[in-house]
Amino acid sequence: MKTDTIFYALFQSAPGIFFELMGQSPELAQNYDFRSVEVKQTAFRLDGVMLPERLDGTVYFGEVQFQSDEQLYHRFFAELFLYLKQFPETHDWKGLLIYPRRSLQPKSSRLFEELLAGERVRQVFLDELEAIDRLPLGLGLVKLVVEPEQSAPEKARRLIERARTEEDVGLSRQAIVEFVETIIVYKFTHLSREEIEAMLGLSELKNTRVYQEASEEGAQKRQREIVATILSSRFGNLDQGLLNVVECLANKPSSEFMAALLTDSREALIERFDR
Repeated sequence: MKTDTIFYALFQSAPGIFFELMGQSPELAQNYDFRSVEVKQTAFRLDGVMLPERLDGTVYFGEVQFQSDEQLYHRFFAELFLYLKQFPETHDWKGLLIYPRRSLQPKSSRLFEELLAGERVRQVFLDELEAIDRLPLGLGLVKLVVEPEQSAPEKARRLIERARTEEDVGLSRQAIVEFVETIIVYKFTHLSREEIEAMLGLSELKNTRVYQEASEEGAQKRQREIVATILSSRFGNLDQGLLNVVECLANKPSSEFMAALLTDSREALIERFDR
């Protein structure tokens, strides 16, 4: 189960959930951008970094650990401090370590006692969070990841129902449904997508015009983000010509343009798609 992918997608879509896990106000998310950051000289990639918009803001480092790893602290702090070395203008930092249960926490090491005992690093054990029904909607999504199989379908249906009236996580109802469905798919790998939809009562919902329109809009948004990321990695900041390419490609299937995105020059892309 690739749980880290689910968490990082959640944090990117609704960064307020990250701050709720930190024990802080989700309102802080308005000033942050969640992304992965490459530390170039050593080819390290930090998968979860919450970067502030202001230079005097705190940088948050996140790590999701669902397997036993006694070297976790060594790796986490080594990569963290390597980042601080390469970005010395960083004003302040904090860390968030997420485990499904306390037994996966590495054994205490005196090398990191001061860091772990202070307020810089927060360690969260998902099975020790309150029951899903008592948690805010965003944290309920997080807790669903570790919910036992026998109770997960019922809890998932309740989250979907709550999404009708609760919008405090920064996610649309359609996005919440997609996250719930994804989590359940990972839990019940032996079931087909149709069986999952029937389990969660989604078949009727997905046939509604409102849901289909929202789903199409969400797909276009994700496509737009993918294209923009590829173009940014190749050409740096996007000028108006490349922004027009992004908008043009948002509605096209990836098979028609992915090769061109990776190989064509800036001028060729604009000539091909900016019409």
